[in-house]
Amino acid sequence: MKVKSTSDDYGAQSRNDNFYNIEFEKVAQDLGTNSELGLTEKEAGERLKKYGPNALIEKKQSNLIRFLKQFNNSIIYILILAAVATFVLKEYSDSIVIGMVVIINALIGYFQEVKASSAIDKIKQMLQIEATVIRDGHRTDIPAENLVVGDVVFLEAGDNVPADLRIIDADNLKIQESILTGEADSVLKNTDKLPEKTTLGDQTNMAFTSTAVTNGSGLGIVVATATDTELGQISSSVEEVGSKTTPLMREINGLGKYISYAIIVVAILVGIYGFVTKIYSLPVLVIALITMIVGSLPEGLPASTSVVLAMGVGKMTKQNAIMKSLPSVETLGAVNVIATDKTGTLTKNEMTIEEIITKQGTYEITGTGYQPHGEIRFNNQVIDVHQHEDLRKLIIAGHEANDTILSKENGTWVINGEPTDGAFLTLANKAFHQQVPQWEEIDKIPFDSDYRYIAELSQSPEGHRRILVKGSPDKIFRMAAIDDATFDEQYWYNKVSEVAQKGHRVVAVAYKEVEDNKETIVHEDLQSGMQFLGIAGLIDPPREETIVALHEMQKAGVKVKMITGDHPETASAIAEKLSLDDQIAAITGAEINEMDDEQLKNIIQDYNVFARTTPNDKLRIVKAYQANNLVTAMTGDGVNDAPALKRADIGIAMGTKGTDVAKESADMVLTDDNFATLTKAIKEGRRVYDNIKKTIRFLLPTSFAEGLIVLLSILAQQDLPLVPTQLLWINMVSAITIQFAFLFEPAEEGIMDRNPRPAGRSFLNRADVIQIVYVSILIAGLGIFGYDWLIDHGVSEVVASTVTVNTIVFGKIFYLFNLRTPKPAFSKDILRNLHAFWIIAVLLVLQFALTYVPFMQSIFSTASMGWAQWLIPVIAGIIVLIVTEVEKYFYPTHFQQVHSK
Repeated sequence: MKVKSTSDDYGAQSRNDNFYNIEFEKVAQDLGTNSELGLTEKEAGERLKKYGPNALIEKKQSNLIRFLKQFNNSIIYILILAAVATFVLKEYSDSIVIGMVVIINALIGYFQEVKASSAIDKIKQMLQIEATVIRDGHRTDIPAENLVVGDVVFLEAGDNVPADLRIIDADNLKIQESILTGEADSVLKNTDKLPEKTTLGDQTNMAFTSTAVTNGSGLGIVVATATDTELGQISSSVEEVGSKTTPLMREINGLGKYISYAIIVVAILVGIYGFVTKIYSLPVLVIALITMIVGSLPEGLPASTSVVLAMGVGKMTKQNAIMKSLPSVETLGAVNVIATDKTGTLTKNEMTIEEIITKQGTYEITGTGYQPHGEIRFNNQVIDVHQHEDLRKLIIAGHEANDTILSKENGTWVINGEPTDGAFLTLANKAFHQQVPQWEEIDKIPFDSDYRYIAELSQSPEGHRRILVKGSPDKIFRMAAIDDATFDEQYWYNKVSEVAQKGHRVVAVAYKEVEDNKETIVHEDLQSGMQFLGIAGLIDPPREETIVALHEMQKAGVKVKMITGDHPETASAIAEKLSLDDQIAAITGAEINEMDDEQLKNIIQDYNVFARTTPNDKLRIVKAYQANNLVTAMTGDGVNDAPALKRADIGIAMGTKGTDVAKESADMVLTDDNFATLTKAIKEGRRVYDNIKKTIRFLLPTSFAEGLIVLLSILAQQDLPLVPTQLLWINMVSAITIQFAFLFEPAEEGIMDRNPRPAGRSFLNRADVIQIVYVSILIAGLGIFGYDWLIDHGVSEVVASTVTVNTIVFGKIFYLFNLRTPKPAFSKDILRNLHAFWIIAVLLVLQFALTYVPFMQSIFSTASMGWAQWLIPVIAGIIVLIVTEVEKYFYPTHFQQVHSK
């Protein structure tokens, strides 16, 4: 057959999502290929040249651009202008100090971003190196990147699928697709045309890039390559998902912007006033305005915020949660919704048999996962399997009719094969206390989708042979009914339904005695003499600690939503077991696809289980919650989770079972794969937020006080008590000492009994603003009063200026004790953070150095103070503490607002 010439229909850019809905002969015809001979080398070469290689292209951001982005901040803009202006006016020391502050803040942000993820890089590495194709009628191996649409690819066990394929031949072909669907079981493939709108997890006639062939062999026609594959679409989605700003950063950026605007407006008005009244010469006026701006700007805000966040990151790392960016630790504290993967996150991702039903009744099996520890109970009594013959035979049959290996590696029980088979191996080890009778395999019929069972001819330790069968209940029931007129199929179908409604997968087991010299087994052997043994109910069990964690999250006002590729009935049953919510409501990916974004936004909060979802469904779900102004976290471990992980306000990947792509796309990695770790992270996030807010409530009034001193001096037409370098010293020395005290403040009582803070709420409320204003005026007033009093008593300006610097610093010290706790400053809580005392000691040492060390005096225009003059800063600090403590008695709700529900 002559292959058609290339047309745009074959290009990667003409993606078709419905190949599963087309007969494979028609697919071959539409793509201009021959299902038996494949493409010609000439045609393949032309297509490769025209449409490019089967490879993903990544976009990289240069380190220079990343560094320059750190200067995109209103506070930094103003500081840069101040540095330039002081340099032009030949105030070089001021210019250098301001410039150093700018550079230090930029470096902090830059090194945070260097840790940013590179999900595209990881996805690119997953593409297979070689593929086996049929070209010109001959089978040949080529680099996977040379595959083109229309190529016929051969698959066998052990291969990774090199492109998206429409299956045209399948011989017991099974493919493990967990990286796309999140489900652990391999999928049996066939060539049948499927209905329209079949979800990704149910497309049994398709094979997708980078999934793994676990059994059998097959042929497929390449229908998509490179970025047009399902994996490529995910990589494109990851790339297109813009970087997000965390709730805290949005609040702080907004705060910094408005503060900057206010300071500039005041500076312009004061400048106009000074110019009109001619109180200073123009250069002096400019320096005065720069001094006021520099003093008022909270330039320590980015650094101090980063320090508090870094401390939280370090603490979370010790609790098995690695934060890839500093703001992520706080974001969890603001989370309203956690959209979580089911398999491996809420559940163990280890199939477990929980119940067995035989003719004698129902048996309960304890223990979860592949660890072979547990008991078998009948009527609430632990039993010995040797006293229950049908049960013993069922367990032996399930163990022998098996293609999987259970082993212990590094202290952990793991399987190599299918989870369902692994569950029967574990059951046998539980039943026989890891001393399972050794049967010998004589012959086997492997599991196949056409007949949906596995059968083995096996010999007992005593030398007797038996056919053991395990598989789909409907198949086993038919076998049992052939020679047993008493077999009640309807009764057993009802039992299957009862078990399935609990979210269990149901497997039936039967056996047949045969001659001791029988050597082979064929399907016809199963059509007579089969003895039914019973059914087993399997489930991927919930993690025990997850149930406790979900209860704690509910108390904290955090809603948890389950997103899974599983069927809605199974997912709902798991949600019930987990007590995910008071009422369980499920919706499928197919139903979501019928809605536009606005419709999804309006109904999204009515559901807590999302079943049969695709990667795009997960992304849309996250966007819908965010459209409702809900801070949304997303957990996951597969490639299919990557776009949603990146889009979420905080993406959380599993560290052990998670793919590299998921971990690179996430903001946080749980090294223990334990959902319960999130409760610790939420608590730490709330503690971090509280302490950042305390830090900023501490920073702003003391910064404003510095600018206010300069402003009042200009308006009073008197000499400035402070110079720019002194103001920068006050702010920066605070940022590296006293503000550290808030790092160590423990969480407030009841921190996990309050709802997440409302999204979009301003960082500071009205009570905060009132306090900031009056504390600013109080510290500024005390500073000016002390300065004027000293000048009036004949003290030199440089000494009076030094006293003023220390007055502001001591005001900070005493104000710190007020903010540390909503309780009275000198209650027993004063000792809950002993770090504050040595930090204050360090600050005092630095202040003494500023006051008495000659080179510090030269840089910062200070002079030695007399010991009596130290009384002025101490008295001023005491006054600040008394005034702010009195407010706690008159307005206690302001200080206790963190406890509000």
